[in-house]
Order: sequence, then structure tokens, then C-alpha cells
Amino acid sequence: MLTRKEIAEIETEFSRYEQKQAVGVEALKIVQRHRGWVSDETLQATAEFLDMTPDELDGVATFYNHIFRKPVGRHVILICDSVTCWIMGYEDMIQHLRKRLEIDFGETTPDGRFTLLPHVCLGCCDHAPAMMIDDDLYQDLDLEKIDRILGAYE
Repeated sequence: MLTRKEIAEIETEFSRYEQKQAVGVEALKIVQRHRGWVSDETLQATAEFLDMTPDELDGVATFYNHIFRKPVGRHVILICDSVTCWIMGYEDMIQHLRKRLEIDFGETTPDGRFTLLPHVCLGCCDHAPAMMIDDDLYQDLDLEKIDRILGAYE
């Protein structure tokens, strides 16, 4: 079920850890980078490759909140819902995103472009409110800035 390329990338990670089971998060990230998310079948194949049970690896996948266990859009928007972001305008930001994208948390736009998810903390309280799209962090948000940012992904 794993591709040769996925296997080769996972095997590269083995040199960084004493036990191959410790590669769990990296293996899941590799699979997700190639497939967009980690299906039950792919999780099972990855677990077998790492000499783990599917339940053990699923525990890793569900703990690490950047592993997606169901299909997501081409771009994942993580909006910080920490206390600081709440104080600095989170409610306005999320209402604007919901209206603009016509989706709620956990949903994907009909065109498959965006998935909107809350995130406990993005670690940039001094520049709240903040969000990430894929690996890009955006800080000091306001409604106009959100529109410009989303435009770059459309």
C-alpha cells in the first residue's frame, strides 16, 4: 500500500532514531505529504512497516493535530483560538472566514480548495490574531489582510 517513494523517505528517517517505531510521526507526515491525508488503509500499511499495531500508530496520528485522518482541501487553514487571539479579534476573523468561504470548522469548500480548522495555539501571541495556511504563518490579522491572503491561494 505504501509507494516505493514513501518507503524510501521513511527509511531515511530510521537513521535518526534508535527504534523504527519512533519514526511514527515522520512516517505519517511523509504519507500525508504525498496523499494529502492518512486513510485507515494507509495507516495500517504504515503501522505494519514500522512494526506497530494500527491502534498504536492511530494514537500518534490523533495526538499530533497536523495529521489529517479524513480528506482535507488543497489548503488547510488553521485559525488560532487561544485566549490572546480571542481578545485581539478572533470572533470577527472567524465570522469573516466562515462567510467568505461559506464553510464552518471541519468543513471543506465545495471546490476542494480550503479546509477550515481551529487550532489551540500557534505560538505568536505577541502578533495576535493569527492563522496558518499550509506551512505559512500569518499574524496581526484584520479582515482586509485575510482577504489579501486568501486571494494568494485562489
